[in-house]
Amino acid sequence: MKRAGFTLIELLIVIAVIALLVALTTTALRMAKAQTKAVVCRSNVRQLTFGLLMHAEVNGTFPHGFRPTYTGPGDSLGSAEIDQLGWWWLNDIKNFAAKSDSEERVFYCPSKKLDSLNRQQNILWGNYGVNRSICRTFPPSRIPNKMEFTGTPLSPGSIPHPGQTLLVVDSGYSLVNWWYVTDVPPRPLGSAAEDLGYVPGLDINAGRNLLPGQQSDAINGRHPNKTVNVGFADGQVSPKKVQDLFVEYVENTEDEYKNRTPLWTPK
Repeated sequence: MKRAGFTLIELLIVIAVIALLVALTTTALRMAKAQTKAVVCRSNVRQLTFGLLMHAEVNGTFPHGFRPTYTGPGDSLGSAEIDQLGWWWLNDIKNFAAKSDSEERVFYCPSKKLDSLNRQQNILWGNYGVNRSICRTFPPSRIPNKMEFTGTPLSPGSIPHPGQTLLVVDSGYSLVNWWYVTDVPPRPLGSAAEDLGYVPGLDINAGRNLLPGQQSDAINGRHPNKTVNVGFADGQVSPKKVQDLFVEYVENTEDEYKNRTPLWTPK
C-alpha cells in the first residue's frame, strides 16, 4: 500500500537539512566575499607602495606623512572639524598611484568596518597609514621621544633593511607608528586625530581610547584570520598576522622596547 505523503518527522528532517545547507552556503559566500575584499585591499597596498617608491625615486625621499600648508578650497583632505588642514602623503603620490578619479578607490580599504558615516567617507580614516618613522611629519617635534616621527622623511637608501621595514599598512588613520602597537607607549596617546590611529585586529585595541564607530574595525579586524596587508620599503607586499606587528615591551623599569620584524623603526 502506497503512502499518501511525508510524515511530520520526515518533513522536519528535510527542513532541517535545507536550513543547514543554506547556513553553510551563506557562511561560504561570506568567507569568499571577505577573501575577495582582502585581495582587493592587497592590490591597493601594492599600488600605494609603488606610489611611495616612485615619489622617492623622483624626489630623493619618501613624502612627508603630513605638513601644514595653504590649500585652496576643496584641496584639503579629510574634514576641517576633525583633521589638520594641509598636505598629506596621499596628495603627494596621487599622480603615481591613481591616474584618474576612478582609480582613487586605491586609497580606500574595501574591508574597513567603520560605523561612523562621516569617518567612513573620510579618506584619512579607516583606510591605510604610512609609517611615520619613514614618512615623517613637519614641523619637527620638540618632544625628544617624538623626534623620530618628525622632520625630513627618509630616503630608500637610508633604510638598512628595506625588505623587513614596514612602509604602509591597514590602519585606523593615515599616519601610523609603532606606539599604536604596544600596550605601554612611551607617552600616553592623546585625543588628536593622529593619536586615534590603530592597526586593525590587535588584541590591545580593546583597551585603547577609541571613538564611537571604530570598535568593530579596531577590535575585530578587517580581513579573515585577523590579517593586515603590509607594504614594505623595498616594494614587497604581503598579508601578515596582525599580532606579528605587535611591539613587545621588554623591561618595565627601563622603558626599553624591542624592534621586531616587520620593523617599525628602520634600524
